[in-house]
Amino acid sequence: MHPSPSVPSFSAKRLQQWAALGIVFLAAVLVALSFSQIWQDTPTNVSVTVAESIQQIDEPIQPIPLSLDLDEQVVALGDRLFHDPQLSSDYSLSCASCHGLDTGGTDRLKVSKGINGSLAATNSPTVFNTGFHSRQSWDGRVDTLEEQAGGPIASVGTMGGLTWPQVIARLERDPDYVKAFRDIYQTREITAGQIEDAIATFERSLYTPNAPFDQYLRGDKTAISAAAKQGYALFKSYGCVTCHQGVAIGGNMFQTLGLFGDYFADRGTPITKADLGRYNVTGNALDRHVFKVPGLRNIVLTSPYFHDGNVATLDEAIRLMGKYQLGIDIPDEDVDLLITFLQSLTGEYNGKPL
Repeated sequence: MHPSPSVPSFSAKRLQQWAALGIVFLAAVLVALSFSQIWQDTPTNVSVTVAESIQQIDEPIQPIPLSLDLDEQVVALGDRLFHDPQLSSDYSLSCASCHGLDTGGTDRLKVSKGINGSLAATNSPTVFNTGFHSRQSWDGRVDTLEEQAGGPIASVGTMGGLTWPQVIARLERDPDYVKAFRDIYQTREITAGQIEDAIATFERSLYTPNAPFDQYLRGDKTAISAAAKQGYALFKSYGCVTCHQGVAIGGNMFQTLGLFGDYFADRGTPITKADLGRYNVTGNALDRHVFKVPGLRNIVLTSPYFHDGNVATLDEAIRLMGKYQLGIDIPDEDVDLLITFLQSLTGEYNGKPL
């Protein structure tokens, strides 16, 4: 039987949206349950160490480990490489140019500026806590931090596109570099893999533990305010935690931007290739506008927001997430409480607050 035309029916599109949200929730639960397995599948001993360091709390969000077992010599070498403009063709840029450690691990620009003033296609995500992400880049095209370390160096538009032999030749002119690589890797020649390993190990050292919220998770119920606790309750009840969970509070799954509305049409600017998101990696039409869910650690320090850097404030970001991802208008009072919760996610680096 067909429903009576006098009885309003729930639209097929709305049903699809709610079904999609249900699938996303189930996927998030599975991801959260298998988080350690994700890290075990990553082919580096450091990542296994990270996984083993994660303290399991009976919450969808887990605290950042207070310490990680990383080789200090490799971290120091990676630190120097991360800040070395020799890795760019004209000696003008380093990794830190787009990922400043004194600016929340970002450059706080809508999109980053590459060599000769060229503009990146997306907003630069923070480098802090990327060691807890299962993939790198907004479209998830990069599997490991090692691979990510080499990408900008090879990019003509980002750092000028030096070849590995050119990079190595520059580094080998410096006796300190030569000694450091030989001492650590026990080889006569510097290799691309060693450079990537050192930078990636340094990036894994950029974790920010002991945020007030982590102290709260570990049992100090006075570490955050009553308003932050209310904000966390809302974060869970609204469903934000469906995608933003785990140690990084994101970074371990993908999601479509615009489950309950057309973000790109409403944005009012032409769709770019970068807006296609994961589709650029897979070629699957279902992956159009699908992006890696960003981590929310230190989020108050990393504006502007979204892959396009088009959202200037947390207030606006929360409202847009409510509209396009949850299909609701979040009241002003709740927005304020959610911001208070997000403020409690700012951690420490090298024992000092960010």
